[in-house]
Amino acid sequence: MASATVRRGDTGPNVESSVSALTWSAVLGGAFAAAAVSLLLAMLGTGIGLSSVSAWTGQSVSGTTFTVGAAIWLIVIQWLSSSMGGYITGRLRTKWADASTDEVFFRDTAHGFLSWAVSTVVVVALVASGAGSAVTGVARTAGSAVSTVVGSATQGAAQGAAQQGAQGGFNPSSYYVDTLFRTGKPGENDQDAKVEAGRILLMGARNGSISDSDKAYLGQLVAARTGMSQEDATKRVNEVMGQIQAAEEKARAAAEQARKVAAQTSFFLFFSMLVGAFVASVAAALGGRQRDEI
Repeated sequence: MASATVRRGDTGPNVESSVSALTWSAVLGGAFAAAAVSLLLAMLGTGIGLSSVSAWTGQSVSGTTFTVGAAIWLIVIQWLSSSMGGYITGRLRTKWADASTDEVFFRDTAHGFLSWAVSTVVVVALVASGAGSAVTGVARTAGSAVSTVVGSATQGAAQGAAQQGAQGGFNPSSYYVDTLFRTGKPGENDQDAKVEAGRILLMGARNGSISDSDKAYLGQLVAARTGMSQEDATKRVNEVMGQIQAAEEKARAAAEQARKVAAQTSFFLFFSMLVGAFVASVAAALGGRQRDEI
């Protein structure tokens, strides 16, 4: 088959050629090849990563090792897929007969970069829905973690109020209304007492601590419902508050760890994609040079 060659013809030195220097067919071919290689290597990396971790304690690689391995594999994916796509683009593009050596080099690298850009968009489009759902789930989990652990730490003592707080419907005015109608003798309704205690605990979680008056009142509620002494009831209140604070700190630590992992992942993706863009451009230049030598 005869090779395709673009010539200016007798158009004169100051007349632009009507033929575009961009060969989209070669760019798209290289882009889809790079996208396919990226997906293949990503699946291979997923298999390797899952085989290196385990639900059993002591049978998995450390978090640092896993992170470093994932970063290296991201670079490998970009390196191999971009070089494949760029080289194919350079070999398949049209031969520019009248262009200077510098112009040919620029066009080849531009073709390789465009091939990498298109393949990146294709891969992102394929995984965007799943990745978006994962990111949204992480954000929602981090946002409601404190309210959730507060409801768990109370062990059902204030289930209704805790569920209300976890759903974002906790109204601080309910707490202040309760303080208006407090009496020295707690009421007889167990459910109302549990809901009121739950609101006090939620308000304490929001403020970071419970006031002495609220602790004393909670002690009265617990003593009236359980038959415990005031001293033992107050001790139980302090224990529950300690559990809530510990759970809150654990949730905040998990959210902070998730933030750090997300930041590191973003940096790793940036550097790997930067490597991919460079490799694709160089590979296209090499492929184009071999194309011109044929």
